[in-house]
Amino acid sequence: MHRALAAFHCREQKRDAARLLELDALHVLFDDLIQRASQCVPSSSSSSTTRSVPRITASAAAASGASSSSTSSAAAAASGSNADRYSSAGTNGFSVAPRTAAGKGRVSMDDSYVKKAKAAVWDDGIVAASSHMPRGAVAANSVAARGDDGYGDSDEKLTLIKLASMIEVAAKKGSRDLNLQGKLMNQIEWLPDSIGKLTGLVTLDISENRILALPDAIGRLSSLAKLDLHSNRIAQLPESIGDLCNLIYLDLRGNQLASLPSSLGRLVKLEELDVSANYLTTLPDSIGSLVRLKKLIVETNNLDELPYTIGQCVSLVELRAGYNHLKALPEAVGKLESLEILSVRYNTIRGLPTTMASLTKLKDVDASFNELESIPENFCFVTSLVKLNVGNNFADLQYLPRSIGNLEMLEELDISNNQIRVLPDSFGNLQHLRVLRAEENPLQVPPRDVALKGAQAAVQYMAEHVAKRATKSQPTKTKKTWAQFCFFSRPNKRKHDRIDTAA
Repeated sequence: MHRALAAFHCREQKRDAARLLELDALHVLFDDLIQRASQCVPSSSSSSTTRSVPRITASAAAASGASSSSTSSAAAAASGSNADRYSSAGTNGFSVAPRTAAGKGRVSMDDSYVKKAKAAVWDDGIVAASSHMPRGAVAANSVAARGDDGYGDSDEKLTLIKLASMIEVAAKKGSRDLNLQGKLMNQIEWLPDSIGKLTGLVTLDISENRILALPDAIGRLSSLAKLDLHSNRIAQLPESIGDLCNLIYLDLRGNQLASLPSSLGRLVKLEELDVSANYLTTLPDSIGSLVRLKKLIVETNNLDELPYTIGQCVSLVELRAGYNHLKALPEAVGKLESLEILSVRYNTIRGLPTTMASLTKLKDVDASFNELESIPENFCFVTSLVKLNVGNNFADLQYLPRSIGNLEMLEELDISNNQIRVLPDSFGNLQHLRVLRAEENPLQVPPRDVALKGAQAAVQYMAEHVAKRATKSQPTKTKKTWAQFCFFSRPNKRKHDRIDTAA
């Protein structure tokens, strides 16, 4: 219903905009005729004619402004129903729009020690810049909504007419960059089809506006390498998005997407994709065609699973799928041989796949706030691991793998808020461990006070504990008495002598 309403209002706005553009063209033509007429009259009356021109132009502008305001009010009424989808920041330092019934059971434990949480959603629907996806500077020759573009100071919002005019100017100049970040009036909920004229555009930033949909003409931007659409209200992407054959960077975080088109798989040059803070329930299987993808961020959605085809993203270095409803990871994750960072925090995962043992480049794993019952023994074959966070699995995780000592490069380990009583004997081999979070565990070996002293204190204690136990378990040699020596030693010797003689 919302999409149909949005489509209806988009059509209405397009018709209104067409009328406004036609009216504006008539005003320009009439003004040109007045200017020509002023050159034909005697010089004595030129001053009066010159004074009359501004009056005509002002009246035309007033007419255009009245029409524009009526269109704006209609658009505002259409978009008003969306304003309540965003809520103010919560106690964790971030907030998200109200979830559906399936998302009401979201875990809300405290993890204040994490410095970088998910993207914050503000009251007006704008998402704060994510640390995972740097924006980069806009080139000097970009056509931005600045004070030097003839449309007023940098704080002035662009109307639909000014936006259309800016696109025309950019198309004539062959501009490579267009920055409209937060520059569109709130009533503008769609982009004109003329955006397709910018065939030479390399960078397009339309973030932090209130766009509801993209035109099919967006697919004509064949040179586009970076497209930033974060913090809008986009509910659906056109299939033509797959025609952006040179796209490398795509930022869609903080929108209202419930699905992604299968044509996304045609973006074979894509290296970074951020669709966090949306309403996605699935990812298309075609995502496996993104063989150059290095960074995939799908945090803060309603995903129940990751597609098996994700194993075909062989270039993937960073995968962030936290704050979803994942119950397990596909075995195909083990095929991501380039993977270095894996974050699946705040899900309901009960176990990690054994295939992860083949991830020889993995450095950082965050599986906190899940329902992990155990960690596979062969997971400790990932000797490149530097950071491991399995904290806050509460009553489910009761022990660590016995071979954890194989992780000789491990520097940070978080096992807090679990039910671990004894650390494995091999824990004493973690000589590079410098951070250990083991609070809120019923630790007995090592004692809790030792663990609180720091990582190396726990490592040293476990090494000494194992050494002492090994010493005690060695058999002690008992001295023979004089009677045993006299009565048992010689017969045994004779027996051996007889055996030797017989041989």
